[in-house]
Amino acid sequence: MNSPISRRTVTASLLAGAAALSTAGVAYSAPAAAADHPRRPHERRDTPTIVLIHGAFADASSWSGVIERLQRHGHRVLAPALPLRGLASDSAYIRSVLDSITGPIVLVGHSYGGAVISQAAADAPHVKALVYIAAFVPEVGESALQLTDKFPGSTLGQATTTQYYPLPDGGQGEELVIKKDLFRQQFAAGVPVRTAQVMAAGQRPITLAALQEPATAAAWKKIPSWYLVATEDRNIPPAAERWMAKRAHAHTVTVRAPHAVSVSDPGPVTDLILRATRSVR
Repeated sequence: MNSPISRRTVTASLLAGAAALSTAGVAYSAPAAAADHPRRPHERRDTPTIVLIHGAFADASSWSGVIERLQRHGHRVLAPALPLRGLASDSAYIRSVLDSITGPIVLVGHSYGGAVISQAAADAPHVKALVYIAAFVPEVGESALQLTDKFPGSTLGQATTTQYYPLPDGGQGEELVIKKDLFRQQFAAGVPVRTAQVMAAGQRPITLAALQEPATAAAWKKIPSWYLVATEDRNIPPAAERWMAKRAHAHTVTVRAPHAVSVSDPGPVTDLILRATRSVR
C-alpha cells in the first residue's frame, strides 16, 4: 500500500466498517489509517479485540475513558449496548457479537456484565482472557442477587425504585433504577457531580428477573481471568468481590474507587485490561 490511491481505499474501508457497526448499536473505536500507522497492533490478526460489556444502571458510554486509553495503545475495541433484560438473552446477544469477530478476544465485564461474560464466553474458542471490573463471577446456579447478599455491605436495595414495563404476553415486568438523588453516593461516589448527574439521567434500567436468573455456564473455570476490586463499592460488597476473584483464581488488583470505577478511575481499569491483553500475545 505505497500509492495514495491505496491509502485512500484503506481509509474509506475502515470508516465504512465503523459506520456499519455504529448503526448496529455498537460503540466502536475506529483505528487510524494504515498509511499513518503501518504496524498498529490491531492490524495483526493475532492481536486481540477488546470487548467491553457494561452492567446495570449504565451504558456503553461508561467505558469512554477506558476506550480512549486503549485507542492510544492502538487497540481495536467494541463496547456493545447490553439489553439488561435477562441473563440468558443478554448472554446470547453478546455471544452473537463475539462470533462476529475474527481473531482472539479479551472480554471485559463490569458489574452485572461479569455474569454475562461468564456465560457468553462458555465454549467460545476465540475468547482468551476474561477481565472482571467490580463484577459478578457466578458459579452455575448462582444469581447476581445471591452473590450480592452473600456478604453484608450493599445498600443498593434501599437506593433503587421499581418501574413496570409491558411484556409481549400483555403482562408487566419489573425493572429497577437507582433514585436520581441517591445515584452519585450509591453508584459513582467521587465522580464529579455534573458527570454523575448526567449518568443518573441516562442510566439503563435492569429487570429484576435478570438479577434473579441463575447462571448456566461459568467460563472462568477454563479461561484465565483478571479482577479489579473496588473497595468503596456500595452495589457489590467488596468482600464479595474479593471472594469471587479468589474462587476464580483471578489475577487481582485493588483500587480505592466506587462501583462506577471505569468512570472514576479509568487508568487502573485500562492497565488491568492491558495486562490481560499482553498475556494473550
